[in-house]
Amino acid sequence: MNSERLRQAMVQRLRTQGITDERVLNAMAAVPRHLFVDEALASRAYEDAALPIGHSQTISQPWVVARMIAAACEDRAPTRVLEVGAGCGYQAAVLAQFVRDVHTIERIRGLYELAREHLRALRLTTRIRLIYGDGTLGLPGVAPFDAIVVAAAGLAIPQALLTQLAPGGRLIAPEGGSNQRLVLIERTGAASWKRTELEAVRFVPLRSGIQS
Repeated sequence: MNSERLRQAMVQRLRTQGITDERVLNAMAAVPRHLFVDEALASRAYEDAALPIGHSQTISQPWVVARMIAAACEDRAPTRVLEVGAGCGYQAAVLAQFVRDVHTIERIRGLYELAREHLRALRLTTRIRLIYGDGTLGLPGVAPFDAIVVAAAGLAIPQALLTQLAPGGRLIAPEGGSNQRLVLIERTGAASWKRTELEAVRFVPLRSGIQS
């Protein structure tokens, strides 16, 4: 498998799909997505499709990853970002290509260990702090965050996450049950947030608590 060529083709496709942030495109080009999926699925790693990663979870399609990161980082240079739902570690690896300080939480023990393995193999553990815990609570001890990316859909965005956004910071998350939309929220003041609804998406449900 010529992963370099497939990755460049994926980046070209992202351009045609409307992703214009060069930081995001370069990050997607730099991270070997095939290393984050099961070997049996490696040949499909650069297709624009979500793929299973075990524990009834998926790695999001490349367009969704790029869209969410680009929306959260548009016209700003975040230095501290929180990801809720590390999964296999791929999105955190993409973020770490241009964000100095990435914190990512995973509630499923098996996926937390999988992500740790992947990030270690790519020597990204100095830039990414991976936590096994309940992502709906965020990380109050580390907040505020310039951006928060939520990789699972709740019926409402947890208030704990909204309060951990820095003023001017952005949170992007899928919201809804059977019908989901991406929602972009910008913190505009001490107790004010601006909400924008984006396109329809399909994510696994956001759950609280941890799973061993």
